[in-house]
Amino acid sequence: MIIKLKDGSKKEYNKPMSIIDIAADISEGLARAATAGEVDGKVKDLRTVLDRDCELTILTARDPKGLAALRHTTSHVMAEAVLRLFPDAKVAIGPSIDTGFYYDFEHAPFSREDLDAIEAEMKKIIKAGASIERYTLPREDAIAKMKAANEPYKVELIQDLPEDAVIFFYSQGGFTDLCAGPHLMSVKPIKAFKLLSSSGAYWRGDEHRQMLSRIYGTAFATKDELKDYLHQLEEAKKRDHNKIGREMELFT
Repeated sequence: MIIKLKDGSKKEYNKPMSIIDIAADISEGLARAATAGEVDGKVKDLRTVLDRDCELTILTARDPKGLAALRHTTSHVMAEAVLRLFPDAKVAIGPSIDTGFYYDFEHAPFSREDLDAIEAEMKKIIKAGASIERYTLPREDAIAKMKAANEPYKVELIQDLPEDAVIFFYSQGGFTDLCAGPHLMSVKPIKAFKLLSSSGAYWRGDEHRQMLSRIYGTAFATKDELKDYLHQLEEAKKRDHNKIGREMELFT
């Protein structure tokens, strides 16, 4: 098996290798920084085992696609923190987005005080440093698992998947989530994040479905990048025409 790397060099292996093991073979530093892999142009989880010739780019949080994996993992840490503090909440979906991530919950609206408490709990989870494990379950077992956990939104998502779909779960410490990934190898690399706001969002964007509470957040590779981004947000607020117009009493 020949793996062609981003710089044009090649690695040859006589057995299947996971992306994270290939990263470690290149350098331990790269393995520590890795967040995902891009195989023949498609983003893959670090746990993905390669067994054929291909082109591979090891992604880090310096790459937009690698940063998305970091943010996605941060959304899972946030969901775990929410369930610790609000055990009656039901989880829906929590993807990464261009500016960060969000996660939807069936729960009353979250206040700024709630977000601050969730952030503090996230820091405890990250400090504990749980590894993230990935596994699959047969369709009926996956549905039974989510029903037992009283997570109706996850049950619906599984039921909507194709009959032959591979159903992935990711587990970190005391939290397990239905998810296709990709995710980091552990929660430890999450160093710079902030929960920004909360708003309402209909389940699956359908106004006839349940209104959920969405928490928006962002995460970056470094605290300096996070600080710069938050500064940009504050500057944008100062230039907001709605705010300026009210302050000048142009309208109320």
